[in-house]
Amino acid sequence: MRIGIPREIKIHEGRVGLIPEAVAALVRLGHEVFIQSGTGELSGYPDQIYRMAGASISADINALYEAARLIVKVKEPVEPELSLLRSDHLLFSYLHLAANPELTKRLLDIGLTAIGFETVQSEDGQLPLLAPMSDIAGRIAVQTAATLLYHHHGGKGILLGGLPAAERGRVVILGGGVAGGNAAVVAASLGAEVVVFDRNRQKLERMRALGGNVTALYPYNDLIEREACKADVLVGAVLITGEKAPHLVSADMVRQMSPGSVIIDIAVDQGGCIETTRPTTYADPTFIWENIIHYAVTNMPGAVPRSASQALSASLMPYLMILAEKDWQKNKALNGGINVSGGQLIHPALKKYVA
Repeated sequence: MRIGIPREIKIHEGRVGLIPEAVAALVRLGHEVFIQSGTGELSGYPDQIYRMAGASISADINALYEAARLIVKVKEPVEPELSLLRSDHLLFSYLHLAANPELTKRLLDIGLTAIGFETVQSEDGQLPLLAPMSDIAGRIAVQTAATLLYHHHGGKGILLGGLPAAERGRVVILGGGVAGGNAAVVAASLGAEVVVFDRNRQKLERMRALGGNVTALYPYNDLIEREACKADVLVGAVLITGEKAPHLVSADMVRQMSPGSVIIDIAVDQGGCIETTRPTTYADPTFIWENIIHYAVTNMPGAVPRSASQALSASLMPYLMILAEKDWQKNKALNGGINVSGGQLIHPALKKYVA
């Protein structure tokens, strides 16, 4: 298989899908790997290391797309990348198409096969290619929120974990999965009062076991409203595989939060689970709505590209080695992760969003 790895062009996105060690493993299996010059620079992997791993370094992005059959990216393609994709390409990346009907239609028009990392699902229901980035996003969410609460950032001026003679901050997390669970771990370890909402009892048990400062609740609307209004930090971490995130917190609920509180919506890639969320970038990561700080960067793990690239590459490799073979569609996880193919919507979750 001829595999192309282009440089990411999203704002402040330094991740790369395959680190040099992964490239070397693919080359040993007889595959050809083409890397755009500079792809790994922000992750700490210069061209020379990829060259030593056996990759061909291309300064010409057009030549890379022309040579490759399998395109491995991190973030969804945007212009001018879309113009380089062909119907015979196999695209493997994060896509989040439910929240992006324009991109969905464009990929349908191109006629290629596109597999979303976030929709590759194992037999036990896990999302192995989304999990490592959810790990990071959950941790970044609370670390970021803790600093946004500082007065000079417009926050209410509290120390999230509190201290003797000062109250603890209160963190409310919507979703106890991988992202929400990691957010809860960090918030609890800082000493905050933490409330986590989830429908799954096992997840609630895991959250409660984090410590006496963690409360785990079923997401009744009335309870979400009660807790959201009291939150110093509200973290959205709701995920329904392949679908848009439901709005669990309304604009009216946000209005009831105290000024200087912080909202971090990890679910922004899937449309966000808080009504007042809109996508932001690392160039301008926050906005204020009704005196509430909102942070909704669509590539949160891009802040730590070296750690993120290492974790992502390790998760991708078992599937990529299958995908590089002719009979990859026999793999249920990969086949189930197909979003579009040959101009047709394939993933059932997408059909309700695209006419």
